[in-house]
Amino acid sequence: MDQTSQVSTQLRWISACYFFFFAILGVMVPYLGVFFENRGFDPQEIGFLLAILMATRIIAPNVWAMVADRTGMRAQLVKWGAAAASVSYLTFFYDGSFTYLAVSLCVYTFFWNSILAQLEVITLETLGENTSRYGAIRSFGSLGYLVFVVAVGFGISVWGTEILPYVGMVLFIGLLLSTLPLPSKRALVKAKGDTPKLTLDKGIIWFLISAILLQMSAGPFYGFFVLYLKQAGYTEAVAGIYVALGVLAEILMFMIAPKLLSRFGVKRLLVASLGFTGIRWLLMAYLVDSFIWLGVSQLLHAFTFGLVHAASIQFVHSRFDANHRSKGQALYASLSFGVGGALGTWLCGMIWGDGSGAYLAWIGAAICAFLAMLAVYFIPKQVKSIKQTG
Repeated sequence: MDQTSQVSTQLRWISACYFFFFAILGVMVPYLGVFFENRGFDPQEIGFLLAILMATRIIAPNVWAMVADRTGMRAQLVKWGAAAASVSYLTFFYDGSFTYLAVSLCVYTFFWNSILAQLEVITLETLGENTSRYGAIRSFGSLGYLVFVVAVGFGISVWGTEILPYVGMVLFIGLLLSTLPLPSKRALVKAKGDTPKLTLDKGIIWFLISAILLQMSAGPFYGFFVLYLKQAGYTEAVAGIYVALGVLAEILMFMIAPKLLSRFGVKRLLVASLGFTGIRWLLMAYLVDSFIWLGVSQLLHAFTFGLVHAASIQFVHSRFDANHRSKGQALYASLSFGVGGALGTWLCGMIWGDGSGAYLAWIGAAICAFLAMLAVYFIPKQVKSIKQTG
């Protein structure tokens, strides 16, 4: 098999990894809140449990990144993380107490969340100079999310929330099987004494602050969106369709993101995307009863996640050299989705109460999004545009 065929084969398996990783996210993020509610937990407890899902991203990617950058064993670490996550997920089948479920979530989400940063590095290094194809590869993750967020929504309507552990187990096994064919060749790393020290310039710092604020703003969406729609009179199946609409918009955005990045640059697109995100949360606060405006708010997911993520991954990849790329992606994942996501979800649970605080939670989300937009303005001009090659 020639090198081109090997790369194509590897990219197919990487696409499958993205599919199953984000399919798991499509089961957990929209429906775990409903799952925990049906098991008798209150909004504060639900917010805490869902925050664990985000909080393990603070530690897990960085632990894996330190090992990866020191050993070059990126593919092996992805495989080990998938295997450990699959085994430890079995603990989720037991109908335990609040403390038991908190420990279960800590363990299996630690291994699951350790995977993505390494997968991003493997993807971009496999693409080489042709990084413009990243959006097409990453869109398989969005497709996995789309398929299962709709399927599980209808499944819950028919069989109830207890189907979640079984669907999750199938997806974890699919993720593990998809990682096994990844080549185990170690990435080249410099000797410890030859490796330049990791430094964070002003542009990276302001970028990370913006990323944290953005994920804080997404707390009500990631943790309570389906519950919010149920309170507004929608069913889980309809809620799943609305989530899927957002993911479909995200997929389309991934397809056109390379051209937008090449034409407008990262800074302008981040500002526009974060502005649309703030508007999106205001629509959720004021117009959730309108199925049209609710649909518009979900279409804005193309900016909230699709364009922001495509720009952010390219930004991080370009700002860290080969010896620190795992650390760079891990730092972005742990601070944004980890710190920001955990804080946003936990605070949302505290504000939400019996549902009477939902309006305030969405207003707070909009404020965080606009603050994230402001933070982007402080990124120095020399990093405002990152051109893609290929």
